[in-house]
Amino acid sequence: MSRLEILKTYKIYIGGLFPRTESGRYYVPKNGKNEPLGNLCLCSRKDVRNAVSAARKATGWAERTAFNRGQILYRIAEMLEGRKAQFVEELKMQGTNQKAAEAEVNLAVDRIVYYAGWCDKYQQILGSVNPVASSHFNFSVPEAMGVVGVVCPEEYSLIGLVSLVLPVICGGNTCVVLASESQPLCAVTFAEVLHASDLPGGVINILTGSKKEMVAPIASHMDVNAIIYGDDDEVQFKALSIAAADNVKRVSRLSKDWTKPENQDLYQIAETLEIKTTWHPIENIGGASSGY
Repeated sequence: MSRLEILKTYKIYIGGLFPRTESGRYYVPKNGKNEPLGNLCLCSRKDVRNAVSAARKATGWAERTAFNRGQILYRIAEMLEGRKAQFVEELKMQGTNQKAAEAEVNLAVDRIVYYAGWCDKYQQILGSVNPVASSHFNFSVPEAMGVVGVVCPEEYSLIGLVSLVLPVICGGNTCVVLASESQPLCAVTFAEVLHASDLPGGVINILTGSKKEMVAPIASHMDVNAIIYGDDDEVQFKALSIAAADNVKRVSRLSKDWTKPENQDLYQIAETLEIKTTWHPIENIGGASSGY
């Protein structure tokens, strides 16, 4: 008798834990050979709300020192490096060949290190001391926006997720991630990497299932401050933009070939930052100017 293989059940990742979906539903995506990939949670609006709540509670992430955030991002890269074989195997299950899978995992590790290096540097480049005509110092400083919704591309299962999520948390934001619906395996396994790293629970929350069902709730949620959209669905993007207009949240569309090294840069970090300007008076003592 032939043995019936047990498919792995992939849970979602909310607040540093691995719950099953609140709805109790699941789906079974298949690869190009019509082979089942696993049992994946089919998330609901309630899961989106739970994930946003967890992300909001973790906004103390922005108060960490920039150096400490860089250390933690580097630790994520270390943990991913140690599990390369598993990610290569999952990419192959989803239809990628061996060479391309190895290249994608290596690039994902390198990209995390790249953004780890920016954690304590982007402030100096994006910030400024501004010339003003009055007796003040005027400073412009980049600050995290808060909770960011991230819609991952259907292709680029691992490198697409890493390329969109890492700039968000590098800048001190927390996020709710809608993983690839058709190729979700690497996203959930990446959650296991995050769980084994030093990243506080709730900074990254990963949901699987129907984007059609989840995009509107995350776009209209009043506690989500910005959306990064990385997919190519024009109808879905239009619906997302309309829903996001309710609380005037920023929507950025980033659909690129994420396997190219030039598609990593400082300005992806800036997509989810706000520039805050501070005025500080200059005290005049005996005709001399001194700042304090």
